[in-house]
Amino acid sequence: MSTIEAIRSGPEPPTRAVVLLAKSAFAAAPMWEMHRLAERIQRQRGAGETVAFAFSEQGTPALRDVLLSLRDSGHSEIVILPLVIPLEPSFHAWLGRTLQRWLADDPDNWPVIRIAPAPEDAPALDGLIGQLIDGSAARPAVALSDKPLPDASLVPAQRRRVLVCQGGPCNAAGADVIWGHLRNEQERRKLRTVGEGVMTAKSTCLGPCNLAPVLQVFPEGTYYGGVTETGIDTIIDEHLLGGRIVAALAYAPTGRKQALRG
Repeated sequence: MSTIEAIRSGPEPPTRAVVLLAKSAFAAAPMWEMHRLAERIQRQRGAGETVAFAFSEQGTPALRDVLLSLRDSGHSEIVILPLVIPLEPSFHAWLGRTLQRWLADDPDNWPVIRIAPAPEDAPALDGLIGQLIDGSAARPAVALSDKPLPDASLVPAQRRRVLVCQGGPCNAAGADVIWGHLRNEQERRKLRTVGEGVMTAKSTCLGPCNLAPVLQVFPEGTYYGGVTETGIDTIIDEHLLGGRIVAALAYAPTGRKQALRG
């Protein structure tokens, strides 16, 4: 049973929920590790709290889905615990802005949400790192592999490319969660093989920083600004699959500075 299914199907929930927040996971194994970690901490915390996990970028369950499920299950407080070392300086800024955007969609129904301190701020971290270093003696040393290198690769046929800006202003505006939503939808909807085929990638600064978060769709080279999860869904339906530029979110090069539209 998934984290979200467990939250929705369980008995009357405890007042507080804790969300273990990791950055991303591309395969089943790390997702299963997060599930095991959540169960382990749940046993430590006891029945007085709900412990769940989520990913801020690619991976399921996504942070937004978990928060919505916890909200709808009647929790009055949610604590987000970031499991990221080092924690980038803009982390609290973009996460705070993203949470404010989600809260604004339904301001009367959200519980109190708090963000726990970064792991490196925990006094016990030094002792934990020491234990991990000392425990390395029981692990095998790295050796050369006897497996042959692959001798061939298939060149993908995808025609469309989506670049998601990872410049400073875009990161501060929550580009990580936009990237995560795009990647999860790419996997869920099999966009690599549907239609003309879509590949996605992170990019260095794409240029129009005041339109953050920004992404660019090729082969047209269309810039989209102020993108949200709903915007990603619309771009997928209309542009990537339908071949029609989403005018409400697109910004054409005019030679003049542009500000985000309403």
